[in-house]
Amino acid sequence: MAAADRGPRRARGRALGAEPLAARAGGRARGRRLVRRDHRGGHVTAPATETGPAPAPAAAPAAAPATKPAGDWVGRALDEQLAPPAGSAPGADEAALARALADATTGGKRFRPQLVESVHRLLGGRRPQAVPAVAAALELLHTAFVVHDDVIDGDDTRRGRPSTPGTFRAHAHRAGASPTAADTYALAGAVLTGDLALAAAVRAVATAPAPPATISRLLDLLDSALRISAAGELADVRFSLGLAEPSLADVLTMEEHKTAVYSFELPLQYGAVLAGADEAVVVGLGRVGRQLGLAFQLLDDVQGVFGDPARTGKSPLGDLREGKRTPLVVHARTTSAWPVVRRHLGDPNLGPAGAADVRRALEVGGSRAFVEQLAAGYVEAATAQTAELGLPAALVAWVGDMSQTLTRGAA
Repeated sequence: MAAADRGPRRARGRALGAEPLAARAGGRARGRRLVRRDHRGGHVTAPATETGPAPAPAAAPAAAPATKPAGDWVGRALDEQLAPPAGSAPGADEAALARALADATTGGKRFRPQLVESVHRLLGGRRPQAVPAVAAALELLHTAFVVHDDVIDGDDTRRGRPSTPGTFRAHAHRAGASPTAADTYALAGAVLTGDLALAAAVRAVATAPAPPATISRLLDLLDSALRISAAGELADVRFSLGLAEPSLADVLTMEEHKTAVYSFELPLQYGAVLAGADEAVVVGLGRVGRQLGLAFQLLDDVQGVFGDPARTGKSPLGDLREGKRTPLVVHARTTSAWPVVRRHLGDPNLGPAGAADVRRALEVGGSRAFVEQLAAGYVEAATAQTAELGLPAALVAWVGDMSQTLTRGAA
């Protein structure tokens, strides 16, 4: 989801042996479960309340599969983490939040769990029973960031479906609430859903079937990633205030913190920790993850302006309308394209014609090429660092393959 304030985060980053890359580039008891998805792709029906039947689900998952794919081990792990206690009878509000959380974890590329599984396997790990719970934790962490990001950005849709706040808002409108009351309900429902996702992520790690020392290390890494990513999100919003123009190093650090740490660094380190790798390997793979994560986010920024909405699932107008200070925009400030970009940036009424003008200016001014070359440099650095870690050849080759995928912008 989704990323600067560098105080406590910076200290933690160094403790992990991962000094912010952008600064260099730019200068056990199982707890309560909430909901279970049934094997038809739906959810357990909410029980009746004392005052009548439970409210209908605010929104059913779009295009849910008729059966769960045999290879959907992540989905099954999420089912286990979110399943309610046997015999429980949640009230209407608890059931509504449980449905919202289950819906928010539906779909997605789920590449973060795949990173954990691949690193664990390629390092010869012998704790496959712990991988699903840890992988589910990463999906829940991502879900929390996405839901909270939709609150921050005021987005009622995500990839063509109602977002979590959009779902709660629509439910309130259908019930007859005023617009103001519906907005409050949407905000409350989404914030609480994201909070529950965060709590579930921590619980999934804490109760994973692994030795106490391993769990402790995993929790430390999770805590660090949470703090760093949250600060990166705040920096992203702060840059959009327009009070001062951030430098390229500022924006790269924000993206490193907001996205690269939890989406790439943390999964690679989780796989290594579960495999029992030496601390040097854990730290080294963390550095590799930050490099790959920055490349991923840079290319995502490009796709956010130049991409096909049918493929990306996001409007090419969103970042421009919000006035997001991405590396594309920061670089454009130094080129002849800036007057055009500045005229349209942050315009909530920006239409296709104005966006086309911005895209043309970013192309002619060289900003798109600059960002794509910057991403390629991070990929090259990640590949080189992987080769220096003394890892198994299969893992080195896997990182190389993943890097090529990133370069194509298809991750």
